[in-house]
Amino acid sequence: MTKIFNDPSEFAEEALAGFCDIHSGLVRQVPGGAVRRYRPARPKVAVLAGGGSGHYPAFAGLIGTGFADGAVVGNIFTSPSAQQAYSVAKAAESGAGVVFTYGNYAGDVMNFGMASERLAAEGIAVENVLVTDDIASAPPSDMAKRRGIAGDFTVFKVMGAAAENGADLAEVVRLGRKANSLTRTIGSAFAGCTFPGAGAPLFTLPEGQMGLGLGIHGEPGLHDTDLPSAKELGQELVARLLSETPPNVGDRIAVILNGLGSTKHEELFVLWATVAPLLRAAGYTLVMPEVGELVTSLDMAGVSLTVTWLDDELEPLWVAPAETPAYRRGTPAAEEGASAGEDADDAGADAGAYSATDASRGYAASCVAAIDAARTSLHEAEERLGRMDAIAGDGDHGRGMVRGVDAAAAAAAAALEQGAGAGDVLAAAGDAWADKAGGTSGVLWGAGLRAFGETMGNSAAPGERELAAGVAAFADRIIQLGKAETGDKTMVDALLPFTATFSRKVAEGSAPVQAWAEAAADAAAAAEATAQLLPLKGRARPLAEKSLGTPDPGATSLAMVFGVMGPHFAGNIPAAQENTSRESIGA
Repeated sequence: MTKIFNDPSEFAEEALAGFCDIHSGLVRQVPGGAVRRYRPARPKVAVLAGGGSGHYPAFAGLIGTGFADGAVVGNIFTSPSAQQAYSVAKAAESGAGVVFTYGNYAGDVMNFGMASERLAAEGIAVENVLVTDDIASAPPSDMAKRRGIAGDFTVFKVMGAAAENGADLAEVVRLGRKANSLTRTIGSAFAGCTFPGAGAPLFTLPEGQMGLGLGIHGEPGLHDTDLPSAKELGQELVARLLSETPPNVGDRIAVILNGLGSTKHEELFVLWATVAPLLRAAGYTLVMPEVGELVTSLDMAGVSLTVTWLDDELEPLWVAPAETPAYRRGTPAAEEGASAGEDADDAGADAGAYSATDASRGYAASCVAAIDAARTSLHEAEERLGRMDAIAGDGDHGRGMVRGVDAAAAAAAAALEQGAGAGDVLAAAGDAWADKAGGTSGVLWGAGLRAFGETMGNSAAPGERELAAGVAAFADRIIQLGKAETGDKTMVDALLPFTATFSRKVAEGSAPVQAWAEAAADAAAAAEATAQLLPLKGRARPLAEKSLGTPDPGATSLAMVFGVMGPHFAGNIPAAQENTSRESIGA
């Protein structure tokens, strides 16, 4: 259990600041993460690893010559935001393009994808390489759905070495995807990890049992089994990996026996004494194997075994020199002419002066009140939402929602004070929510609120039709980004019933406040009904059976938030308001 912390919500930021200080000769902190201290003398591809905190030395500990050019660092077990990814990329980019590389998780895919769109719009060449090495998280027929766990390390190393050798962006991406296609990992947990400030681990195991098929975000194993001896565990891990040997591969492999946070090196060495002979007996030559903590999960007790099948292209990149704060191999050649980087600004645009009518500014105050009501409700429910999420996920939903709504409330209040109308207040709240919450829910809530605000505009207070259109835009943007449908056991299962009921009741002539209340009741019932569903999207999907009987935390929080927002969004709008008189926009 983590004992050293101040405010648990600031743990990741404080850890990153301490890391950058102690390793200031190699890295420098920038908004959203860290990059190499020295910029290259000539353009090179910037390889940017990324994901949530809690996995050290992944991801920031791998910044350096022969490895990553930077790391995008989210909150604990939470995807960094699109703004964070964009900011780090701008600080690291040197003229040859950027490649984001990360594990295959919905929040990371969305946020890095949005950052990539923004970079591409500015003329910066950008690509994404996803890691999908976890054989327990999906069958071979669905490899694209697999999670990225300790295989991250191998893929990042190959890409970093290729970029260091001067490969162009397309070649770095090709080699990274090739390494991923030849990498397999299986893991096992003996005890769950605990968030800073939390009173209990995210999951527990019965005495004498282990969870096979763990995730690195505090997820338990996919199924529990009796705790074996070291020899039996080694045999199990090796057999499962070799059963997925890719076709037409050679006999040389990179191997990583990885500790998850609380498993001691001596224990890993005992396990290695079984693993290595089994792999050699299968006819393999082990090329510079690694035993230690490379991709962790806070203080989780557990291990994972990774194998990457090498060839004439990949082996030189695997064995190439590297120098990072947490990992050194050989002696990388110093690059002549490299220069120290300058501290970066946030790379975000200034809000500038707002333009809105008095009517819209008046309604903007109701929007701020709605977000404040959501903030109070989410703070009260944080622990409960976290427990729900820990059943089959990583337990961070409550913390992420609180971080998001806190940032949204502050940004909305600041925009209102500066004279913003309702549209700009909601857009500012959405951008702040996405930036600070991170993860899947963060980007979806952020994008949804921005779409809501863009639909509402700043030219007048909304009538019931405009409010219904804003709710529909919120839902449409979330569905467009998340690709979820009714029945997937996500927030959409509560969102779509709310949207349908509200639009129908408004069309029938109900008062907006009454329509909203009925819609919120339908959303709450739909959220509760998700307890009987199996998740088909997100991190809970690999642990689908464990979630049966527990409502989806995203649907639950959405229904709860919409319930308390209603009196503020809809309470001051009369039914059948034509709203035909629009004031001209004033400063």
